[in-house]
Amino acid sequence: MTRVAVIDIGTNSTRLLIADVSPSDAVQALLRRSTVTRLGDGVDASCTLTPEAISRTCTALAEYRRLIDSYDCAANLAVLTSAVRDASNGPEFTERVRRDFSLDARTLSGDEEAQLTFLGAMHDRASSSEPTVVIDIGGGSTEFIVGHDSTATFHVSLPAGVVRMSERHIHTDPPSSTELQALAHDARATFLAGLPSEERAPVTRGIAVAGTATSAASIDQELEPYDPSRVHGYPLLLATIELLLARLADMTEEERRAVVGLHPDRAPTIVAGMILLSEALRAFELDCVEVSDHDILFGGALRLAGV
Repeated sequence: MTRVAVIDIGTNSTRLLIADVSPSDAVQALLRRSTVTRLGDGVDASCTLTPEAISRTCTALAEYRRLIDSYDCAANLAVLTSAVRDASNGPEFTERVRRDFSLDARTLSGDEEAQLTFLGAMHDRASSSEPTVVIDIGGGSTEFIVGHDSTATFHVSLPAGVVRMSERHIHTDPPSSTELQALAHDARATFLAGLPSEERAPVTRGIAVAGTATSAASIDQELEPYDPSRVHGYPLLLATIELLLARLADMTEEERRAVVGLHPDRAPTIVAGMILLSEALRAFELDCVEVSDHDILFGGALRLAGV
């Protein structure tokens, strides 16, 4: 049994998983934390991580470092993704994470991010030759990974995430129908341009990971507090996503903060997330997606344990 810690420093949130990984590749989560740190605030326009966003993220990392020490982990990994890839001061921030918090910090390429996400999403599923797409909607980008069993055969990282698209298109509260239509059009065009038809056509199953999908499953079930066991494996219909979008888009941000099943800090970006998720399903002509609570954190844990 190997005890590991994995931190995902994303565009919208910074998350921690401490887990024991067995020789048979079973991952037993011991501790999870998620903090909305909005590291990617303004990156789409300025290509720079702001001091305020860096400060919020470092505050979360300091707490996570204390938790890692208390669990006596054998190894750690901190992965940095879209916002840091896109920022001119991204390399400097990665070095700071490595130096100040004694973390094995790595800025992942879009391909590396996709591979770890696919590994995490697929590792606890029975072997199947059914062509599957794993959809990972982040703050700055959306990753699509197509494959079967534990093998990814195609992966792409597209520049459409909940923070990026919210900043680009949503400027009123609640958002106007014109803003929502423009966001949907942008997402659709980005996805179709980046997803070759020959990769989309064979796919018959979808798995959605990360905050938008897990939030949708939590809202639909009115979970308070969040329950990973009820979210993992939850079937989410495209029709349900559209109903949730209509409901959430009709609210102000303050009203969304009170929605049962939605973490208040996700209220500013959940509307963009629902649009991205619905357009992702449409791109693959899917009417349902399975929500997975296992994503890049689990993939990182497996990789640290030598899987």
